[in-house]
Amino acid sequence: MRQMLKATGAIAVATLISRLLGLVREMVYARFMGNGWVASAFLLAFQIPNLFRRLLGEGALTAAFIPQFKAKEKTEGEAAMWRSANAVLSGLIVVASLVVAVAMATVSVALMVGDFETKTRLMLNLLRLMFPYLLMVCVAAVCMGMLNARGTFFVPALGSTALNVVMIGSVLFLAPRMGNDLPEQVYGLALGVLGAGLAQAAFQLPSLMADGWRYRWVNPWNDPTVGEVVRRMIPTTIGVAAFQINVMVTQGFAFFLGESIVASFQYAVRLMELPQGLFGASLATYLLPTLSGFAAEKRYDDYRNTLMEGLSHLALINLLAGALLLGLAEPMVRLLFEGGFFHAGATQSVSQALMYLAPGLVAFSGTSILARAFYAVGDTKVPMQISLFCLGVNLVLSMLFVLAMRESGLALANTLTSTLNVLLLGYALRKKFPKLDFGPVFRDAPWIGGAALVTAGLVWALSEIWQQWQGVEGLLERLVAVFGPATVGAAFYLGFLWWKGVKPCRAVMGEVGARVRRWRARTAG
Repeated sequence: MRQMLKATGAIAVATLISRLLGLVREMVYARFMGNGWVASAFLLAFQIPNLFRRLLGEGALTAAFIPQFKAKEKTEGEAAMWRSANAVLSGLIVVASLVVAVAMATVSVALMVGDFETKTRLMLNLLRLMFPYLLMVCVAAVCMGMLNARGTFFVPALGSTALNVVMIGSVLFLAPRMGNDLPEQVYGLALGVLGAGLAQAAFQLPSLMADGWRYRWVNPWNDPTVGEVVRRMIPTTIGVAAFQINVMVTQGFAFFLGESIVASFQYAVRLMELPQGLFGASLATYLLPTLSGFAAEKRYDDYRNTLMEGLSHLALINLLAGALLLGLAEPMVRLLFEGGFFHAGATQSVSQALMYLAPGLVAFSGTSILARAFYAVGDTKVPMQISLFCLGVNLVLSMLFVLAMRESGLALANTLTSTLNVLLLGYALRKKFPKLDFGPVFRDAPWIGGAALVTAGLVWALSEIWQQWQGVEGLLERLVAVFGPATVGAAFYLGFLWWKGVKPCRAVMGEVGARVRRWRARTAG
């Protein structure tokens, strides 16, 4: 347990730095673009290469590749391991380059022959400009996967810092020089995306090279590792492709339905992703190579115990985060985003969407962790089947809810679908491993869930009292409206669960206390 908390903590620290910079990036974006049609066009265009990245990079490919990478290390040694990595990278570069070329050519033809309205034409122009970002982040994702598999977590998690710094710089320094109005200036953000992708990929290379890796072209077409990775990728690729189509359809539908829906929903997603990335994604990053190692060595008791500990800690941390997001949605959005082109009406739209996303925070992260439990034993088919079913449900729900609830409808559909997804994955994993016992997770669930509900109500009430007393105009008032109730709420939540003897709470607080004591000892020394 301590090793998991230590590794996850290291990832979380790096991720915190990156996510805070990502939050600064979203703040800069929001005040620069607001949540109007230009923002929706840019965010939708940026989302499409990101979806292909999940298809070719950090999603399907790395899930199939990391277990093979670990197996090569344990059975054939480092030389074979690095050669297999180079073969996979060589194949990825060729395929991703072809995808980029075809996509850019297709968009170019569409722009030449199509008669599009202004916002659609802007979205397509931005998409064409940003699509090479796909190649860069795919390479970065595989490099990060290799470092994770070698036990290096901090540096890869810190890689997004370089990406965010470049993207923030593009808003502050490049965009104002691109023209006089927002539809012209937004091209500076698109160029910043390209520079950011290159920076993130380059950030991984020194650590990999220090670990002994050197890139050499290896013909991927007849390589057995590439063949096995592709075979394992196929089910996951189908699932990710379905996800991509689902997102493109729902977001595209929302884009044409209203000018601000896509942007408002995306801002809410970014806020929800901050706590999700701090612990949920950090834990998932640690678990895939760790569980893969246990599976390769047939240590299934360790596999089961580590997975259950991870899920217990996930529920503890992310239910607290979800409670704070739910109870403080509006003051958070007002503090972070309101100003410039981001007005009070945008605050209402984004905060309402965030309130519908917050209850699904545990399910969003739990889905990622349970899927990796399947990937670690080489099973990509079951998560794909469940994903396809849930994506079909999400498509129907999104279409129904967005008409009545706009961006909140998209958020509600995602929360309901993710909850269904995590339940189905848990059921399927229990069938695959009959000895798997979810008892420890369920045993603590009533106390943790009840504490989270009380915390959400408590922080909402405290924030409302403060805002009615002091108002919401000044920066100090806005800061206190968020951090005052959040501090009280977190103290109540953790204190109550500690008092009730909830094991994950005591484990986390014990590790935090140990780190504080070590820090004090080093400082005193």
